[in-house]
Amino acid sequence: MIEAFIFDFGNVICKFDHNIFLEKLTRHCDKTVGQLRKLIFCDTDIRVRFESGKVTGDEFYREVVKTCGLSISKSEFIDAHTDIFTPIPETFELIKKLKPKYKLGLLSNTNVWDFESQIRNMEVIGLFDVLTLSHEAGAVKPDRKIYDDVLKKLKLPAEKCVYIDDIQEYTDIGNSLGFNAINYQGPDKLLNELQKMEIQF
Repeated sequence: MIEAFIFDFGNVICKFDHNIFLEKLTRHCDKTVGQLRKLIFCDTDIRVRFESGKVTGDEFYREVVKTCGLSISKSEFIDAHTDIFTPIPETFELIKKLKPKYKLGLLSNTNVWDFESQIRNMEVIGLFDVLTLSHEAGAVKPDRKIYDDVLKKLKLPAEKCVYIDDIQEYTDIGNSLGFNAINYQGPDKLLNELQKMEIQF
C-alpha cells in the first residue's frame, strides 16, 4: 500500500528556465547566453558543488564572476539566479489533494539561494512532511545518499512511496531502489499514471 508521495521540485512543482538567469548576466559582461551556459554549466562543476553544499553562496558568486568576467553585485547576482521559477498549477492542486491521505516528501537538487528566496515561500511547501534538499544532504541526485535521506525522514521503505521526477535517469535509479517511480511528462500523463496505480485522492 502506498503511504507517501515524493516530489522533485524543478519542472514538476515549478518550471524553471536558466536562460532567464543567463540573459540577465549578459548585461554585465561581453559574453552571450551560449557562452555563459558553457562556462557555468559545462566547463566547471561549480553548480554541482553549490547544490551539494560543498561551496558557499559567496564562493559560488566569486567563482562565477571570475570565470565569466562579470561586473555585477552579489545582490543583483542572487536576484538573477533565483528569479527563474514558474508554478505548475496542476501539481499544486495535486499536492493539496494528496495531503489528507499521504505523507509528502520533497526531494530536490537545489541550493540555499533558490530555496530560501523562492522555494521556501511557496504555499505548497508548507504541506510537505519532510524536505530533502541536496545542499543540506551533501549529495545530488542520482547519488543514492539523497534517496536514503528522504526515506529515513519519512520512516518508510521505498516500496511504500511514489516518487515523481522529470529526469528519466533519476526515476530509473528510483525504480532500481524499489520506489514506485514516475517520470513526469506533464500533468495529464501524471494523472493517468496515478490512475493506473489506483491511487485514491
